[in-house]
This record gives sequence, structure tokens and C-alpha cells, in this order.
Amino acid sequence: MTEPSPTAVVLGGSLAGLLAARALAPFVDRVTVLERDRLPEGPRPRRGLPQARHAHQLWSGGGRALEELLPGVTTWLRRHGAHRQAVTADIAMLSPQGWYRRWPESHSMLLCTRDLLDHAVRTRVLAEERVTLVEEAEAVGLIGDATAVTGVRVRERNGRERALKAGLVVDATGRGSRMVGWLAELGAPAPRERVVDAGLCYASRLYRAPEAARGGFPLVSVQADPRSGGPGRGGVLLPVEDGRWLVTLFGTRGGEPPSSGEDFVAFAREGLRHPVIGDLIARAEPLGEVSVSRTTANRRRFYERLARRPENVVVLGDALAALNPVYGHGMAVAARGAVGLRSVLRRRGFGAPGIARAAQRAVARPAGAAWDLAVGQDVFFPGATPDGPSRRERITAAYVDRLVRTATGNGRVARRLTDVMSLERRAEVLVSPGVLSAAVVGPLRPAPTGPPLTRAERRAAGLDDGPS
Repeated sequence: MTEPSPTAVVLGGSLAGLLAARALAPFVDRVTVLERDRLPEGPRPRRGLPQARHAHQLWSGGGRALEELLPGVTTWLRRHGAHRQAVTADIAMLSPQGWYRRWPESHSMLLCTRDLLDHAVRTRVLAEERVTLVEEAEAVGLIGDATAVTGVRVRERNGRERALKAGLVVDATGRGSRMVGWLAELGAPAPRERVVDAGLCYASRLYRAPEAARGGFPLVSVQADPRSGGPGRGGVLLPVEDGRWLVTLFGTRGGEPPSSGEDFVAFAREGLRHPVIGDLIARAEPLGEVSVSRTTANRRRFYERLARRPENVVVLGDALAALNPVYGHGMAVAARGAVGLRSVLRRRGFGAPGIARAAQRAVARPAGAAWDLAVGQDVFFPGATPDGPSRRERITAAYVDRLVRTATGNGRVARRLTDVMSLERRAEVLVSPGVLSAAVVGPLRPAPTGPPLTRAERRAAGLDDGPS
């Protein structure tokens, strides 16, 4: 293996790429971030990120990782309007098994627009003197051979190509990653890949919340039922900065939400399993048009399982595991992956033999946990895979369904489920003796018969005092 230089190159100025650059900075003389577009100044939309218009939440597992990498960023975000939402105390959620009670806080979510979060991360990472951003430039291939990568070939805006040497190359180019082809050009094998595509379509719109509902309003979610046998439809209402609600409606093949503002409220009222989101936004002021996205397939490339792989290259973010955004794990996986990368570098040192393989395994752990959560649901939608769910997936899903039903009336089980959903703990906690016995018993209390909104919340949102 060639002796690596104390430099690194990160491909992509995405959230995942910038957090990876922050993780690398203490261990190298220079981190170069290559970005094919120009990044915006301030909290504004970024080209090449259509999903930014849709609902995002940062689960507490990701929030802790973000704060480790960028101390103080959470405080800054909250000072600029981000909401800290207690799970499940500040959430009104209809699961496939019924409404959850609003149990005492177990974890939290950070809610804000993606533009604000990206701005907070971008300004902090690019302030690092060891991090250099090169815009309007993209990698077009790797330098090296099947045993080691020594850099990348870069094409700049004027069409000129040049070589950029690096001791470590990190691919954070997202769903459009070309790493599989680049490795093949070096004679390296391709990783195993799996795609689970529920055919989900997203439609989102911002609203000005009623004045009385602009502070402390709960997140409202109506989940799809993957095992209904038909299209899955759902929606979520997130309180975000500046007194706004970000509302995302979604549907799988045959149940897609509308792209017109005129039909948006009707779909929320009549197309979902409960009309509460439609009732809420019918009384709110729409801000702007409806944004639509269809790039939602789950795609996993198992780079960490390659028996033969070049040294000095790591893949993370959506380039490793692109997840259905409906579960809200993409940002948390990116943050936890960057922390995993940093932990390996701290433990073994930059340039140590096998460092890229160890880092790839560390990055894959949070990605794998989120992948299992997403695929365990999406595989049941019609047409998601050629063969449908496996026997193991059916057995696992039946047990998870039982846990979800139990959690509607058992706060301890609800906490264990949110341990896993927040990426704070591994799924093994769901098969502990206490959880297994609770699943056998089932819910201790009946699920709410309607949205668990308080009278004050209903009044603030302009709803009447009766059930929705």
C-alpha cells in the first residue's frame, strides 16, 4: 500500500459530506470538499437537493452526533426557530395499529427546514481552516488500482481535468454516486446491492400556522399501513421556524398525492386514514406552491462486506444507503456515520493499514440499523421488490406489529420502540425478556379513539372541541 499523505478529499458538499469533512479535519493537514454546484449563502435552497422542500426531522440519536461534531449547533438552531419536539409527549401519531398515547418524554426530535439546518452546518464546517471547499468541480474517476486509491480525477467548470492526490477519499455524492463504476475501472469488485422501492411520491407545502398555534404545537403524523394490501397513504405536519407548518403528504403507487394546491387539503382530509392533518391545514394560510418528489427508493450498497477492496476509500450517506425519507433517518445516519469515521481515526490513526475498511464498517452500522427499519415496512407495499417480503421479513413484521399495538397502551414498550427509532439503541432491545413478555400481554390501556390533541391545542389550531 502506498504511504498516504496527510490530506483527504470529500466528494459532495451535502450534509453528509460536510460532516465527514468535519470528522476528518483534526487528523489531516487539509480536507478538500468537491462540490459540483455552488452552495448558497444563508439558509436558502441548494441545487441538487429536491428533497429539501419536504419534511425532515433529526432524531435524537443524530442530534447527539451532530452536537459532538459541532458543539453549540443545536443551541444556535433553537435560537433561530428550530423546535425541540419531545418523543412521544409532543407527538400526535396514528400508527398502523392505532393512535399512540402521548407518553412522557423518552427521546426528542429537532424540527426545522432543511435550509436552516444545512446553513448551520455549512457555516461551521467551512470555518475550519483545514477544510477547503472547491465549487463547480466534480470527481470523474479514481486514481490508483485495485489495492489502493491515491486520489481522484477532477473536472472543473471550464472542462479542464486535473489529478488531486489524497490519503483518503470519502464518497458523499448521494443517490447519484458513481463509485461502483469507478471501482470497476480499477479492477475492484462491485458490492452487493439491494433495492426496495415502494414507489412513494412526496408532495409538500408550507403553511403559516394560526397565530395561537405557533408555539408548542405537536407534530401530527398519520402513518400508512404497509399491510393493507393497497396503496399506502400518509402525511406529517411539522412545526418549523418562523411560525410555519411544513406539511408533507405521501402515497405509494396508485395512491400518489396531488401536485396542485387546490387538491392538497382534500387529499389530506379524504385520502389518509384520518382527516386531522387536512382539518388543521384547512384553517392555515398556504405559503407558496406544492413541491413534489419521487426519488424515494431504498437502495443499499454493502461496501463493508467486500472481501477485496482498495485501501483509502470510504462511502457514506445516501451513496451507501439511500433511505425512504418517510422515516426521517437520513440526516441522523449521516451524522452518526461521521462520528463513526472520527472514532476509527482517533483509535487507529490516519493512514494506518486497514483504516478504510474499519471506517467503512463503522459507517455502515447506523446505516444498517436505519435500513432495517425502512425495509421492514416498505417491502410490504405492492411492487416494492420482485419477490415480495421474505419469510424472515414476514415473521419480523408480525412481531413488530404486535409491539406497535402494545405500545399504543404500554409506555414502557413505547419507549423501547423509540429507543430504536431514534437510533439511540440497537434493535436487540426489542427482544429482551421484558419486552417479549409485554408483547404477549398486549396493551395495558386502550388506544385513544382519535388524535390525542389537548383542548388548548385544538382551540389554538381553530378546531372545535369535539373529536376530529
